[in-house]
Order: sequence, then structure tokens, then C-alpha cells
Amino acid sequence: MLTLAFDTATGVATSALVDDGELLGERVSRAQTLLEDVDALLRQGGAHPRDLDALAVGVGPGSFTGVRIGLATARGLALALDLQGAGVSTLDALAAGAPGAVPFVDARRREVFTTAGGAAVVLEPAEVELVEGTVCVGDGAVRYRAVLEAKGAVVPPDGDERHLPRARFHVQLATDLGPVDAIEPVYLRAPDAARSVP
Repeated sequence: MLTLAFDTATGVATSALVDDGELLGERVSRAQTLLEDVDALLRQGGAHPRDLDALAVGVGPGSFTGVRIGLATARGLALALDLQGAGVSTLDALAAGAPGAVPFVDARRREVFTTAGGAAVVLEPAEVELVEGTVCVGDGAVRYRAVLEAKGAVVPPDGDERHLPRARFHVQLATDLGPVDAIEPVYLRAPDAARSVP
């Protein structure tokens, strides 16, 4: 099964092309160049868009705009190519790339998206409860390194690849394929912008 996966929920977009568990290519860029990355991955893998069997897309939590770019791209590709897909939590993808670590995505507003009690939550970094020596990964861990390390956490160096929600892990986590237009984003809070009513 040839699967295209991508996640645009954080400041760094990741994409991957995987064929029956074999990684054919992977790219790290920005959400704005996602379609260019998809094209490059297909060329690198010697594949045509019609060869794709499924999509695995990151659903957040993360940047509202980034999540919407990823879902809109997935829906467009699914419609054009008659593909099914699965949504994958950006936090779960981070955790899959760093087994045993706690994932943190920068939520802006001096908050982070993370997991607590098996669920995705949004918290101020100072509110996070950690066991001494816990490894913390993701752009939220990098941004709030000082706060987390003061709590006894271990945050890998800034350039460590464990801080990226690698798309290759989305394929492993995408278990239930279905209609892509049914995949829902995970926002965890209301958007910053509000519609003005005249």
C-alpha cells in the first residue's frame, strides 16, 4: 500500500511517502510548500499521484492555519484521486518518534498542547506535572525549555529530530482508513480570530 503522509500543524511541516512500511522519501519544510513536497516525494519514489492508495494527515493540535492547510490539501487530493485516509494526532506522532517522551506543541498564548491522563490538553507550561527525568519533545518543549527543565524534565537539543512530528510515524498510526472529508481537526480551543457581526 502506497501511503502519502503529512503534518502541517506545527511551524515545520513534514511529509513522507511509504510503501508497505518502507520509507521511500521524507521531506521537512513549511506548510506553504506542501504540494511541492508531495510532488518531489512522488518523483523521488518513482510514483504517479494515481499510484497512491491512502493518505495519513496530521489533525493537530497545533496552528489553526497549519491544521487547515493540511486537511484542505488532504481533502483535495482525496477528491481528485479517489483516496481514503486517516487522521493522526500530531501529539501521537511526536510520541511515536520519541518512545517514552511527553510531546509538547507550542500553542502560542504562552500555552502548550500536550497529553495528560491519555488525553490532549492545553496548559500553561508552569501547570504541567512531570516526573523527574521525563524527556519532553516538540516545538513546545523547545520554546519552554527553561520552565520544563526547572521541573526536572530533559529536553533534547533544539535541532534534535525528535522535536518534529515525522510523517513516517503517521503511516504507522493510521489504522482506520475512511472518507477523508470525515476527518476532523483537533483544535482544543477557540481560534484567535473572531468573525465580526455588523
